Amino acid sequence: MKKTFIYISLITFFLAIIGPIAPAQEKANKYADRVNALFAHYNDGISPGLAVLAVKDGKVLLSRGYGLANLEHRIPITPKTVFDIASVSKQFAGLAVSMLIEDGKISLQEDIREYIPELPDFGTTITINHLVHHTSGLRDWPGTLALAGWKMQDVISFDQILDMAFHQQALNFHPGSEYLYSNTGYNVLAEMVRRVTGRTFRRWTEENIFQPLGMTNTHFQDDHTEVIPNKATGYFCSGKGEFFAIPNGLTALGSSSLYTSIDDLSKWVINFLDPRICSQTVIDRMLRRGVLNNGRQIEYALGLGISRYRGLRTISHGGSWASFRTYLVHFPDQRFSVVTLMNHSPADSNKAAYDVAEIILADELKPQPKPRAKKPAEELAEVPVSVLDEYVGTYRLGPAWYVSISREGKQLLSTATQEAPAPMTARSKSLFWVKDYGATISFVRNKTGRIDHFRYRGMTCPKLSETATIITTPFSELIGQYESEELRTFYTVVEENGKLWAKHRRHGTIRLSPAWKDDFRASEWFMQSVKFTRDVEGKVNGFKVTAGRSRNQVFKKR
Repeated sequence: MKKTFIYISLITFFLAIIGPIAPAQEKANKYADRVNALFAHYNDGISPGLAVLAVKDGKVLLSRGYGLANLEHRIPITPKTVFDIASVSKQFAGLAVSMLIEDGKISLQEDIREYIPELPDFGTTITINHLVHHTSGLRDWPGTLALAGWKMQDVISFDQILDMAFHQQALNFHPGSEYLYSNTGYNVLAEMVRRVTGRTFRRWTEENIFQPLGMTNTHFQDDHTEVIPNKATGYFCSGKGEFFAIPNGLTALGSSSLYTSIDDLSKWVINFLDPRICSQTVIDRMLRRGVLNNGRQIEYALGLGISRYRGLRTISHGGSWASFRTYLVHFPDQRFSVVTLMNHSPADSNKAAYDVAEIILADELKPQPKPRAKKPAEELAEVPVSVLDEYVGTYRLGPAWYVSISREGKQLLSTATQEAPAPMTARSKSLFWVKDYGATISFVRNKTGRIDHFRYRGMTCPKLSETATIITTPFSELIGQYESEELRTFYTVVEENGKLWAKHRRHGTIRLSPAWKDDFRASEWFMQSVKFTRDVEGKVNGFKVTAGRSRNQVFKKR
């Protein structure tokens, strides 16, 4: 009888211990098989994979790894595997800014040059508010450093990024007039934290965020040679299924380069919904979306995007660097969060996260919108040939991106830069459907009745010429050497075999294809448009390079 009493007491004792977490465990078991089915293929053979975290009501529902963290040594991904989470890092810089505001040490409306006078005076104020919301106009460093000669697999240090920012000679746009994602802005914020607090950004975040939360395997990387236990390697997968290890020498404090695991991130997402290392006011400030000068509100807040998914509010951010693909999303009203950390590309960490959410929040998500029923074929509008001829011409969509409208018989054709002609179907006298684009082109007349632009996907595209023939500049006028004082590099433009090329000592030979007159499209991602410039006498005196988040970078002809 005594032994039986002891056994029953022990059982009662253990049940009392596990009782509070049993519901979470029960839910975890409910979802585990379905989540496993999503990612089980990563465990087949030798493949990189991902770590998945799901948290509900402050409890971890799922924390699992699939595939390998290191292919060479066949090391599996576990909840303790450390990933470079890339731009998901920005929310921690956003938290740092919000905490310093709470402490009265900075203000969002302050001029950043009050703390970092090395930033050029652009003749207008860049505030901390502009930086956190990506409305500063500062050029993004990946494209700018690439144009200067860096390759993304090179060592790219925090000091090199700041040096680039300190030498920038012009902005992409007037601060506050546009939203354009800029990693550089968050690097500048990290440097501001260092100067305001007297601590390095790594040390300050460790002392004020990671250590108080018990995130013992989390840090901002400030030395690319540091040995990091349990670190995953990033891999690129070729079209043939081969994997290649991607070097990662980046230390972009603030914008990226946070190394952490889903074990540690579980503590972060729990704190985010129930803050204990800061006040709720600090978190609320992180969720305030930016507002442009014209009053339009953007979706970006302090290192976080505010949006909706299938009717539910979301707070999220993704990351992409060195073949790491990462995503973190909160569903605040459901008190639910998902994190997916992947160590390979191409891969879609966003989709992986929402696939998990689809399983766990199935009863709360609104139904997917049903595909629209196909409309019966519209009766084609009869447009006189004389009117069609008014639309013929060349229109500008953007840097090195033009459309030529031509007529064949009673039909218009649209030919975009380096694309095949696409037939246009009249829906009215001025509105045309382009099936190949999945969109319409609407021609617009000015006050005199002349066609001076068309509207396409919300863009206003001015008419440059009455002819559909692409006008190109003779290559002989463009030959020479072009140097950037800002980037401290040069390109040599040459003509070979009837084609134009730009040569660089690190990037080799880059094809320049004519787009329109002095504007050329380059074959490298960091040289979307190379537009040659001329002096008052019409002689070529340089070119400007625009690519994505870095606009109009000036090169002068030697």
